[in-house]
This record gives sequence, C-alpha cells and structure tokens, in this order.
Amino acid sequence: MAPDETRLVPGYDLDADESLDVAPIGPTEAVFRPSFPPASVRGEALGEEASATSAADIEQQIRDLEARLDLMIGQGVERTDEPAYVPKPPSDVPAKGKRSDVPAPRASVPESATASEVLSPEFYAKQWGRAGLRSRSEEVDEFGLDPAFEAKLLPVLDFMSKRYFRVEVEGADHIPNEGRCLVVANHAGGPLPYDGAMLRAAVRREHRAHRELRWLAEDFVYYLPFVGTFMNRLGAVRACQENAERLLNKGALVAVFPEGAKGIGKLYRDRYKLQRFGRGGFIRLCLRTRTPLVPCAIVGAEEANPMLYRFEYMTKTLGIPYFPITPTFPALGPFGLMPAPTKWRIRFGEPLTWSNYGPEAADDEILVGRLSERVRASIQSMLDRMLSERRSVWLG
Repeated sequence: MAPDETRLVPGYDLDADESLDVAPIGPTEAVFRPSFPPASVRGEALGEEASATSAADIEQQIRDLEARLDLMIGQGVERTDEPAYVPKPPSDVPAKGKRSDVPAPRASVPESATASEVLSPEFYAKQWGRAGLRSRSEEVDEFGLDPAFEAKLLPVLDFMSKRYFRVEVEGADHIPNEGRCLVVANHAGGPLPYDGAMLRAAVRREHRAHRELRWLAEDFVYYLPFVGTFMNRLGAVRACQENAERLLNKGALVAVFPEGAKGIGKLYRDRYKLQRFGRGGFIRLCLRTRTPLVPCAIVGAEEANPMLYRFEYMTKTLGIPYFPITPTFPALGPFGLMPAPTKWRIRFGEPLTWSNYGPEAADDEILVGRLSERVRASIQSMLDRMLSERRSVWLG
C-alpha cells in the first residue's frame, strides 16, 4: 500500500469502550465504527418499547380503523342526489324465473333529467353517442369503417341507389379485380354530396369482384357535428396524401374528387363544368405508388340539390365553406336538404398508367400539371358526351 493511501477496514467490537481508542498520527488504516449503540443497550431499548405497546393499545387502534372504515362506507352509500347503481342483466339474456319472450323496455328519458336538459343539444349528443357506442362493431379499422353500422344502413343505401336515384353503371370492368387503383371523379351533389356513398354502393353491386371502394372526404365535413364520424363509419376517409397513400399501399380501391369543396359548391348555372383540379396531388400519388388511374364521370347528381345562391360571409361563422340556398333550403328547414329523385349515371373510363415515369417524376411541377390537366379533360369529355345522350333529368 502506498504511504499516502488510506484504506477503510470494518473493525469494531460492539461491547468495546470507545473512549480508549485513540487515532494514530500519520498515514495508516482508518478504523470505521458504526454509530449505533451496543447490543446490550439496544436490547434494553427494544424491551422497553415492546412493554410500552400493550395489547390494549393495539386493540384500540384496530377499533379506530374500523370506525373510520364504517364512516367512509356510510358516506358513499348515503347519497341523495342520484339513485344507487343496480346492475341489470343484458336484454338478450333472460333473468332466472322470468319469461324470455317479454320484450325489454326501450331506453327512455331518465327521470332525473330536467326540462332544460332535455331541450339542450348536449343531452341528445350524449344519448346518441352512447347508442352509437353500443351498436358499434367489435372490429373497426384504422380509418373508422364500422361493418356492423354499415350493415344496418345497407338497406337504406341500396334503396337510394337502386330505387331512388336508379343509378346506372357503365365500364365497371375497367376497374381491376384486385390491387390498388385510384378512381378520379367529378364532385357533385350539392350541399350534401351523396356521390361518394353512391359510388361505393355501385362498385360493390356492379363490379365482377364486388370490390370495396373507399372515398376521400373533404376536410370541412369533420368540423360538422356527427357528419365526419358518420361518413367514416360508412367507408369515407379524411382527404390527405398520407391517408390515401396508406390505403393504396394496402392494395385498396380509392376514389378521390380533385375539385374538392369547389365542386360541390358550384352554382346551378355552372353545373358539370369541372373546376380546377387543385395542385395535382392525385397525380403525385399515382406516380409515387405506381397506381393505375381510372377516370369517372357522374351525371344526375348536380340536379339533385341545385344551388341557386350561396352566402360567403357566413362561412367563417358556421365553419363551412359556403351556406347554400336551394329551392327548398332553408325554406323547409332540414327537410330542404333532401335530394330530388334524379336519374344518375356513372361511367368509368379506360385506366391510365404512367409506367414510363419513375417516382422521382412526382417532384416535376410541370409534368404533374400537364398530367392533371389531361385527366381533367378526359373526365370533362365524358361528362359532355353523357349529357348529350341524356333525354331527361328524371328518366335519363
């Protein structure tokens, strides 16, 4: 050991007298001694403490704890503001000793609800939200598609497609049987665009492989109460590049409306005149993912809710891109949004592919603009041809 080095050695005697220990002068081994008392002293202290804690004290502490516990339980049970919760068996499982054919009572307004609560919109939002959670499917995909909810509304959607709008589909065989594909269509339908749901129902019914189509919905509908969630549960997806690319990478069939809110906000005098196709985001999507593009034209939706005028200054207040004025809305209130039973025709064109371009072509602004205008001209030509073939708005 070096002369200037000090090493700690645990050496102590519990019964030794510490007053006789004198530390030597100079570098040597330091003796570490604990500060606790000797064993004899510690034993005496423990004995005194044990004797102080008698059996009567322990019993008194237990009684105090039981009294506090009873007080807490009493405060939890004795509540006068609301009745105690009593679990009920499920409606589909009959209780023991009762008939199973007796129908379960329907949900009604709680007795504790006041008149002001019943008249408030928050009350119905809470009730409908609970009903929606109870009726939802066990498995919902990452974009909100609810198969159980869609199955309940399927008769209504089939009626709207087959009987009400009498949708005719042409060229459905241009959609591939499997693999990713992007359908680009004109946006129509007025204040409430039904084209996405009708397009999904038409492809499912008329396509030979009965493919499931997902359509991209405008961003503003997700700021309206219940509308965004309702559309998601039916198959809509919030429109953005990331969502569309994730769907295509999974091999899905996706429909996009490049006109956006400008398409459904057209006045009646501008019907079937395609608006500008944004900045060509759908072309970049096809180039990056090497996805075939199928142009689509929809005729009949523009007359279902003809927009005569729109207020622009109320858009920021209401959180919508426009406030529509139609022949029936707002004169008839919410019933004025009901579409007219016009005859719909949906035509799919031949698929367009750009296999000679690589993914890096998506960064070429000039090329993207030129290809976007080419798709727009193709859909406009299909619309003009279908309008010239139509004899009546109501009969087709």
